[in-house]
Amino acid sequence: MRINLASVFVDDQDKALRFYTDVLGFVEKHRIPLGGHDWLTVVSPEDPDGTELVLEPNQHPAAKAYQQALTADGIPVNSFAVADVRAEHQRLRALGVRFTREPMDVGSAVIAILDDTCGNLIQIAEMKN
Repeated sequence: MRINLASVFVDDQDKALRFYTDVLGFVEKHRIPLGGHDWLTVVSPEDPDGTELVLEPNQHPAAKAYQQALTADGIPVNSFAVADVRAEHQRLRALGVRFTREPMDVGSAVIAILDDTCGNLIQIAEMKN
């Protein structure tokens, strides 16, 4: 068994696709029209056949409430692995990304938390060996 899909609720799929591809560096994998929204996934260019991230519309009231509550409490909805948090922080800052937590050593990892502009906080993490 392996993880095939993970989802993140977003307030606008097109805006989310631009942020997750143009800023974070993922690549679009699938975009299938489903009426008012699309089945829209992105993947890491380092693992194009790996786990897909679904950019899921937050149209259901429970999805919006969940997203808003996590953001209000400063809790990231997902964590993405990076080789060097400090370097990635600098790269993303230069692109205008807002961070809610600057790079911080937490023992077994260095983490930072960013605002994805689509209603979520995302953690980036560099695991220590």
